[in-house]
Amino acid sequence: MSEAPLPDPSTPLVQHPLPQLEAWLRELGARQRATHGCQWDLHQQHWSALLELEVEDLRVSWLEDGQQTVRQFPYGLPRADVEAAILAGP
Repeated sequence: MSEAPLPDPSTPLVQHPLPQLEAWLRELGARQRATHGCQWDLHQQHWSALLELEVEDLRVSWLEDGQQTVRQFPYGLPRADVEAAILAGP
């Protein structure tokens, strides 16, 4: 069974069912942690990030050169905006 296509990028995250949120995170290159299904690891050339699907928001903790930066993105934000912020890095 294949996954349903993602909604338009302007769609708020809150309107994505969990399987679509997970598919989106996989498309970004994130890998789901086996021990905590709501936590995802994303590695880029100059930084890494922990993405956590929390009750009220998506929490992103970037690590770059030993410095941690944490931001929380409400699920009411459009997926495209959250994606751009995540991939922009810390």
